[in-house]
Amino acid sequence: MTAMTAGTGGTSAQGHGGGPRRAGQGRRVRGLPGGSLAAKVVAGSGAALFLGVLVLSLGSIRYQREHLHDELAAGGDRLGTTIRLGARFAMMLNARDEINQIISDVARQKDIVSIRIYNKEGVIKFSGDPDEVERRTNIRDEACAACHRTPEPRKWLALRERTRVFTDPDGRRLLGSLTPIMNEPGCSGEPCHFHPADKLVLGALEVVLSLQDAETEVLSFQTRVVTLAAAVFLLGATAVHLFLRRFLTRPVARLIAGTRAVARGEPVDLSDVRQQDEIGELAGAITRMDRDIAQKQAELNRQRDEYQRLFDQVPCAITVQDRNLRLLRYNRMFRENFTPRPGDFCFQAYKGRTGKCPNCAVEMTMQTGLAHCSEESGFHTDGSRAHWIVHTSPVFDAEGRVTAAMEMTLDITDRRELEEKLRRSELKYHAIFNHIPSAVFVLDQQTLEVVDCNSTAEKVYGWPREEMKGRSFLDLFPPDERERYASQLRAFTVLNRARNVARDGRPFHVDIMLSPAEYLARQVLLVTTTDITERLEAEQKVIQAGKMATLGEMATGVAHELNQPLTVIKTAGGFLLRKVTRGEPIDPDILATMAREIDGHVDRASRIIGHMRDFGRRSDLALERVDVNAVLRGATEFFSRQLSLRGIDIDWRLAEPLPPVMAVSNRLEQVFINLLLNARDAIEERSEREPGAPRRITVETVADDRRVTARVCDTGGGIPPALLPRIFEPFFTTKKVGKGTGLGLSISYGLVKEFGGSIQASNLAEGGACFTLHFPMTSGAVGAVGTMGTGETAPGPDAAGEGDAA
Repeated sequence: MTAMTAGTGGTSAQGHGGGPRRAGQGRRVRGLPGGSLAAKVVAGSGAALFLGVLVLSLGSIRYQREHLHDELAAGGDRLGTTIRLGARFAMMLNARDEINQIISDVARQKDIVSIRIYNKEGVIKFSGDPDEVERRTNIRDEACAACHRTPEPRKWLALRERTRVFTDPDGRRLLGSLTPIMNEPGCSGEPCHFHPADKLVLGALEVVLSLQDAETEVLSFQTRVVTLAAAVFLLGATAVHLFLRRFLTRPVARLIAGTRAVARGEPVDLSDVRQQDEIGELAGAITRMDRDIAQKQAELNRQRDEYQRLFDQVPCAITVQDRNLRLLRYNRMFRENFTPRPGDFCFQAYKGRTGKCPNCAVEMTMQTGLAHCSEESGFHTDGSRAHWIVHTSPVFDAEGRVTAAMEMTLDITDRRELEEKLRRSELKYHAIFNHIPSAVFVLDQQTLEVVDCNSTAEKVYGWPREEMKGRSFLDLFPPDERERYASQLRAFTVLNRARNVARDGRPFHVDIMLSPAEYLARQVLLVTTTDITERLEAEQKVIQAGKMATLGEMATGVAHELNQPLTVIKTAGGFLLRKVTRGEPIDPDILATMAREIDGHVDRASRIIGHMRDFGRRSDLALERVDVNAVLRGATEFFSRQLSLRGIDIDWRLAEPLPPVMAVSNRLEQVFINLLLNARDAIEERSEREPGAPRRITVETVADDRRVTARVCDTGGGIPPALLPRIFEPFFTTKKVGKGTGLGLSISYGLVKEFGGSIQASNLAEGGACFTLHFPMTSGAVGAVGTMGTGETAPGPDAAGEGDAA
């Protein structure tokens, strides 16, 4: 066992002997700091492969050695057991010759060096070598050391513990297998009667085998393993080298060449590097980098060319001058305008001077390192006067010193001429502004404060111009109307028939035109007011003339209306007169009845005369809430008897209740009277041509949530389609000569527009004409039920004014 342990230590020493070689190899790998990546990878992978093969080889050799020893030990143990079992019967009979013969026969077998049987005192009782019989040995130190190394001898041992490897004096490697001879019942009884029953081990049988063949076989195996390891290492190293050459060395060389081409700005083609690994990704990255660099370079070249073109195409002269004011660079405009020569001074090139300019901006930039600006005058090459604006900026070197200056010269000759023209134009238009025959105001768009006004405004309103500035434009309106006009001035562009007040309190009417504008970087309103007082008075005269003409038309109807009450009064008066003349008494009841009839018909006549007087009087321009239905009934009151006598019926279709509208009552009545008279005349004319034609006038009113609509339709002959666009023109009429002035519809159109409404004429499919009037509802109107549905709360009292302005 001691020898076997020593043998294992020898093997370990051989393994450690390979350690320095690996260490030396490691030092050689680390000794390649300047080598290629492939060499480093080959050295590293080779070292790892060599170490792996070495460890595998040493492990295989050691395993083979231990395996052979275990096989020999097992064979020796089996042989010892076989001898013990074969000699068991002879031992019990104490047949020593037979035992010697068995041992001698077995000992002659190949690789068996000796077979011995020891007793407990270490005396060799039987041996294949007769000379050893009865020789006492130190069995405790040799064969039986495994059992007797402890104070109390061990009774049972494993095979490895019962096997020892040692070297004999001749230097041979031997393996001894010790098999204990145990005491049996037959040894203390029949047939032996020799050994006491309390003894467990009687002796030991040792078989010593030669290890020469095993060592030879181990050496041969070691040689084969080393040869195979060397072959595997060489093949592996070759495969690693070829693999690295194929997948690393050559691709890396292509990548290095590609990166150098990129550095030179040459196109790169790495399409042959098709590896699906990091090398392939690196090749793709280099290709993309080359493409991106090419695009960036193209973009830089484009920008450089573009900046050069911009430098040349800048619409002003640009130069770069050194500290001595000599021209270093200049753009196309400077070159074309001044044809400089290399080395010219700037003042020579385009200012025609022999010395530098006073207060030279370029020189100040050189001295201060700051940008400067100046305005200079001179002459063009053709001798004409020129003006320039000069901007300069410094050019620094790497140390921050001013080495040059860039000068940009902008020709402002045309601008100077335009400024002079503008000054003269401003004077001219200022004179025009002051002499405009209408008052013109410039108002702040938010506060309506007067920023400026013309001289006409001074004359119209009586306020000096300086006192007018800073005042609110609303001060020119009556106090009770300022709030309403404040919102309208911001919302509309036209305000018709607004009332203004002069400084002396004189009221007058104006048309106002508004236009947003910008004045001195300020949002303003340009307001023009035109005095229309005289025009309105003329219109009033025309309207009044129209009323008078209408009154003439109404005379017949009034006569009919007054004839009935006068007849009743005359009859009653004649009756009373006859009674009084005859002296006959009058019954009190009859007298009371007669008095009531006379009183009632006098009241009726008074109402007719009062209505006619109210209609004929001039009215002011103030709008009021008017019930359209009431106006319609009043308009027909003059003609009801006349229309009845002519066989013309009135078809009433009035919506009740009807929301009020903003208008002037007697003017609106004049509109409806004109329409009724036209309807009557149209029906009469058609009846002359067609005696059986219907004779009917339809009067209708409806309301929706925004407006009130009134319609006056007749069964006359209608309006020729070609004449519809001209029906509201002044002095245009379709009636026969002598039967119409052509003012009725024109005046009606103007009156309806004054009320913020509209009027349209159309023909009915069944024959006849129809006039439709729309009026915006005023606030506080209750929803009216008519043919157009239920109305909602209408606009406020300013609705008429807003419509008028619009």
